[in-house]
Amino acid sequence: MKINKVYAAYFSATDTTKRTAEYIAENISKKLNIDLGIVNFTPKEKRKEIIDFKNDELVIFATPVYAGRVPNVLLPFLTNNINGNNALCVPIVLFGNRNYDDALIELRNILEKNNFHSIAAGAFVGEHSFSNILAKNRPDNEDFKIMDKLVDLIIKRISSLDTYSEKPIQVNGKDPIRPYYTPRDRNGNKIDIRKVLPKVNHRCNDCKLCAEVCPMSSIDKVDIRKYNGICIKCGACIKKCPMNARYYDDEGYLYHKRELEEMYVRRAEDEIF
Repeated sequence: MKINKVYAAYFSATDTTKRTAEYIAENISKKLNIDLGIVNFTPKEKRKEIIDFKNDELVIFATPVYAGRVPNVLLPFLTNNINGNNALCVPIVLFGNRNYDDALIELRNILEKNNFHSIAAGAFVGEHSFSNILAKNRPDNEDFKIMDKLVDLIIKRISSLDTYSEKPIQVNGKDPIRPYYTPRDRNGNKIDIRKVLPKVNHRCNDCKLCAEVCPMSSIDKVDIRKYNGICIKCGACIKKCPMNARYYDDEGYLYHKRELEEMYVRRAEDEIF
């Protein structure tokens, strides 16, 4: 099958998903000597657009894992604004060293319903959005080696395809999709952090970068201590602040963060399909 263009399409608040999707797409572009395109739907305004792909294109389509699934704030955009038009796709999810649960199969199902044809897939580890310890600096060199294997697999599958009759790529996860993962303490009590908001300390120099990088456009651009919308705990405003001026002090949030860091010290492994 002849592919004329490869895209990296992604939501990536802290850039781990971006690095993964672009690395895979760029290497396919080089090896097949085809054009590379980027669709970054992290900014809120981008998710108001209708995005169409073509039947001679391959899309490396990537999202982070939030609570074991595709982030719920992305679902309206993914289900209503993306048209595959018989393009090939590779669903990719990035998880913060705990588990990707049903995120990959959920993303695959969404793309298949949007008239994409999945030929491979991957679940990769990225530094957790809550932590500077959990999966620190991942994806790293070992992760990129697994991505290289996925690139070779994708190219091999493209060369063996004659029609779109193949079934969706088989991936791990449950279908029907399970509910979002609920944080709990060690006694099994639920921890609700949905309405918790980052605070701002004295180091802030009012550079406005936090408002610029917020994928929900929720941080007020005049008063960056004010929120005009929801916080999805993506970590962008905290991890990208050059002054280390934004932080959480909510007891439940900090407890959950500490639990994750203590319970998931082991190096979680990437999976490709």
